[in-house]
Amino acid sequence: MSTTPPPQALTDGTRDASTEPAPDDGAFGWLRALGPRGRRAFAGAFGGYALDSYDYFTLPLSMVALSAYFGLNSGQTGLFTTVTLVVSAVGGALAGVLADRIGRVKALMITVITYAVFTVACGFAPNYETLLVFRALQGLGFGGEWAVGAILVAEYASAKHRGRTLGAIQSSWAVGWGLAVIVYTVVFSLAGDDLAWRIMFWTGALPALLVVWLRRSVHDAPAATAAREQSAEKGSFKAIFRPGLLRVTLFAGLLSTGVQGGYYTLATWVPTYLKSERDLSVVGTGGYLTFLISGAFIGYLTGGYLTDKLGRRRNIWLFALLSALCILAYANIPSGANTLLLVLGFPLGFCMSAIFSGFGSYLSELYPTAVRGTGQGFTYNTGRAVGAVFPTTVGFLADSWGVGGALVFGAIGYGIAALALLGLPETRGKELT
Repeated sequence: MSTTPPPQALTDGTRDASTEPAPDDGAFGWLRALGPRGRRAFAGAFGGYALDSYDYFTLPLSMVALSAYFGLNSGQTGLFTTVTLVVSAVGGALAGVLADRIGRVKALMITVITYAVFTVACGFAPNYETLLVFRALQGLGFGGEWAVGAILVAEYASAKHRGRTLGAIQSSWAVGWGLAVIVYTVVFSLAGDDLAWRIMFWTGALPALLVVWLRRSVHDAPAATAAREQSAEKGSFKAIFRPGLLRVTLFAGLLSTGVQGGYYTLATWVPTYLKSERDLSVVGTGGYLTFLISGAFIGYLTGGYLTDKLGRRRNIWLFALLSALCILAYANIPSGANTLLLVLGFPLGFCMSAIFSGFGSYLSELYPTAVRGTGQGFTYNTGRAVGAVFPTTVGFLADSWGVGGALVFGAIGYGIAALALLGLPETRGKELT
């Protein structure tokens, strides 16, 4: 017997046939169950997050060239990631409030425009200080896009398939990452380093095309809009710190801190580690990252499936442990054993991405509709900001420990995430409206 939810109700109490889900059996039942409007929302969120990823990775991939161009040390380059993630906490919190007050799609368009404009501006930076400011402002849009897009799709998805649906959204991060590596390989092979890093940032204008389509084709889930409009506390920061939600907010923020501290340590420093300590060329670095990104893409999809089967908490616990073990193994591969480094990149990418697959569904299910954007935007992006301490620590220790040795701090982040789950409930199967 199908567990597909009934068609979405409009504010006047009638049914909207365009949102009525199709049968949810088969490998792509989760996609059919979204209905026509839900699938357009899925496409918009998928594209937005992929391009968010692309714009983010323009910096880590260009880090070596930037260091040489501006004469930076490891601590200064690590600060790029820190300011991006810290300011993203502000952007994410603001975007969450906007999503609850003006709607998910409008807030999504604002975040996409913001990160695109300031990514392009980075390519015109005349000095280190200006680039640091532009990168910080890029974080405003970067911080809000994922949370808003995840909520938009979560409110269309059925409880049965929400984990794998949001896991598929997460997989777009690997798509954007892969696209950035392809462009990086081409640009840095054809242009000198002093110009190539600027070209990488200029290609960050691509998301502007997505905004045009979002405005014309994507709409908020009708039932969620009705529920949100009937609440007197929509978009309230005070509400997520009241007794009924205070525990959830504190532990969800800690969970986000641990997972993102581990993830961004790797995302920021692995390209530099491969090029500077393993002596790989531009093409060689791209090849090794291909294994890492392929593992990440499959990890997102697999983790989405497992979070529906095992539950949100068990999925995160499992991959927190495996991610920590993979980091320790990856950072301690002997010099000269680059073939092993290549092979281990796949499970490393798989595990550090599979842990994220349940985040979109889990954080959405922890909060009621009226403050879902505020709660998810605040906890996820506060985790980004505090987790930024990890890649920064690696940057300051890299000169004495080496990048590979300092990567151990990523494993500590995953340990923090596992402990945070002790304060959070299981939400698998929860209906959002």
